[in-house]
Parts: sequence; C-alpha cells; structure tokens
Amino acid sequence: MQPQKQGYLYVLITMCIWGGFTLAARLSASWGISAWDLTALRFLLAFAILMPILIYKKDTAFLWKKEPFILAMLGGVIYCLSAYSAFHYAPAAHAAIFLNGCIPLCTAAAAYVLFQQAFDRHTWISLIIMLASIGAMSLLLYMQTGQAFGLGDLLFFISAVWWGIFTVLLRQWKLSAWHAMSGVAIWSAVIYVPVYLLFLPKHLSEPAPVHLIAQVLFHGIFVVIIATLTYIEAIKRLGAFKAGSIVTLAPFIAAILAVPLLHEPLSGAMVFGLIGMGIGALQPWRWLMHQDPLQRQIDRQKQQPD
Repeated sequence: MQPQKQGYLYVLITMCIWGGFTLAARLSASWGISAWDLTALRFLLAFAILMPILIYKKDTAFLWKKEPFILAMLGGVIYCLSAYSAFHYAPAAHAAIFLNGCIPLCTAAAAYVLFQQAFDRHTWISLIIMLASIGAMSLLLYMQTGQAFGLGDLLFFISAVWWGIFTVLLRQWKLSAWHAMSGVAIWSAVIYVPVYLLFLPKHLSEPAPVHLIAQVLFHGIFVVIIATLTYIEAIKRLGAFKAGSIVTLAPFIAAILAVPLLHEPLSGAMVFGLIGMGIGALQPWRWLMHQDPLQRQIDRQKQQPD
C-alpha cells in the first residue's frame, strides 16, 4: 500500500475511535459510570499494558523528566475529569461545538500566551467565524429555551483549554508519540489512582458489569493507545494539517449519529452551531488550497532533469 493510502487508512481508524469517544462517553454517563471511576480505570488499564513493555524494552528513563509528568496532569488527569464530567450535563452535539470545535482556537491562544506565537490570517478568520456562530447559536437557544449555555458547555470549553495547552507543550517539547502516550498514561495512573482510591467517591457497583468493562476497554486501549499511534502515523504520511483537518470531522459526525443512536435532540440552533464551528475548526478554504507535502516532493522530483 502506498504511503498516502496508508495515511488515509490511519486517519479512518483514528476517526472511528475519536467519534466513538464522544458516543461512548455520553453512553457512560447514561449508564451511571462516573467521571471519577472511568478516569481511574482507563489509566489503570493503560498502565498495566504499557509499563511491562517499557520495563522489557528498558525504556523508562524518560519518565523521570518533568515533561511527561506535566503533560500527564494536563492532557491526562485534568482533561479527562472535566471532559467526562461534562457528558453528564450536555449531549454529544454540545461536545462537538464547545470541546472539539474550540480546541483549534484554544491551541492557538495557548501558543500565543505561552510562546508568543502570533495568530496567522487563517486563525483570525476562524476566530471570527466561531464567535459569530456561538453568538448566533446562543441567541437562538435563549429564544427557544430561555438559557443559552449550561454547566456541561462550560466544562467542555475548559477541557478544550486544557487540551490546547497540552498540544502546544507537546509540540514544543517534541516528545515521540510513544513516549508522550506512555508518559501520559503511566503518570496519570501513578498520581490519580491512589488519590481516587483514598479520597474520591466510587460508584462501581451501580453500572452493569458489561457496561463498565466495555467502557474501560474502549477508553483504556483504543482511545489512549491505538488512536494516539494511528494519528501520529497519519501525520507522518499526510502531513499535520490534512490529517488533523480530516480527523476533526469525527466528533461532528458523532453528534449527528447521536440523534438516532442515543435519541438525543438536535435543534436548529445546534445545527447552526455545528456547521459554524465545523467550518471554523476545519478551515476548509485552507484545506482546499493546501497541497499534500508528499505530492510536492513528487512534483519536485519530476521537475529535476534526468
């Protein structure tokens, strides 16, 4: 299989898992699985899988650096707790808008605050589109229900802020995909699981065992391990912009699928917000003008004389 086709295959796998994350997290809330429980079990399972591999490979020295620990606290523990908690208060469509839709904007803002990376023209256009979409959607929601936003929306946006900071630090520190994934999973388990066992409420007896096992397997293996590796491999073959743009579609597709699968309502205001935030996040005008770096390399080789 050609590298480009491999890249699209990895993108497809990542989209299925990321879209499934939105649906599965919403299902976990309806099944009575708390954010405290799911976060602990997710990282505990990932720790049990990854730590023996690192010990066998004698590749544990990187864990003692500050970077994996900080990334684990931001993109692991705090992000998971806020995101999983939000699904108890808001449906999947709200996650697509206030979490996934806001992640590119929060990432750009974090890059500016932490490393003084100025917004480019495309980011300003996205900012205007997103703010206009959220403003129009909130007005429509207020006219329909008397309330524009809720606690779930706030938690989703806070989650987007944490993930934006995590993304900028990960890019700045240039950790490999394997070290970043392993470090986040292991340090999250080491720090959070003891706190969970000693101090936090537990509701493991409330959900059905089959529901709890399914959620832990999906979030601990597919989300933490597989999706991270397939996403990085997709970036290697398609480039960060094209891979990231396509994968960003997954939560928006999941929001539409949640209507028939989870019987969640989708009002006209939410449809308007999904379209606007999707356009702002994907930046389709830039995607259409963007040429695949692999294709550019092929074109340059064709131009060289024999």
